Amino acid sequence: MNKPVARMLKLDPRKLPAQVFQCYAARAGIIRDRQEREAKAWESFGKPGRDPNTLGSLVTLLAKNGNWTPHLKLAQLRNHWDQVVGPQIAQHSVVASFNDGILVIRAESPAWTTTLTYMIPQLTDTIKERLDGLDISQIRVTGPQAHPFTRGRYGRYRR
Repeated sequence: MNKPVARMLKLDPRKLPAQVFQCYAARAGIIRDRQEREAKAWESFGKPGRDPNTLGSLVTLLAKNGNWTPHLKLAQLRNHWDQVVGPQIAQHSVVASFNDGILVIRAESPAWTTTLTYMIPQLTDTIKERLDGLDISQIRVTGPQAHPFTRGRYGRYRR
């Protein structure tokens, strides 16, 4: 015949019911607490302060707390560049970068570079008006990048 489990595990048979009951009592306490929370939630359902937040408001809060606002505003500027400068100029220019408050605009020719350079005060006002979270201290307009002067096969300049 097999020994009792309590004796095999070297447990005191007088304390065993208390140990088993303690686990059940703790579980019953957890269930009771959950039921009380559910009852309180149903009592306060629909009352002021209990309305859930919309997903948009949560994302906005995340963007503000995570310092995403400048990046989102820059993306908005790139997507709506034609509304800032007009459709014709937007076809010949693009927002290149934004670092340390300096907005760089790249134009496709020297003529468009000159045109955009004259428009810098107007662009600054328009961007500050439409994109409140983007702090621009300076706008730079660059033209097309020139190709570097290359040397020929034997170190002489190509002609």
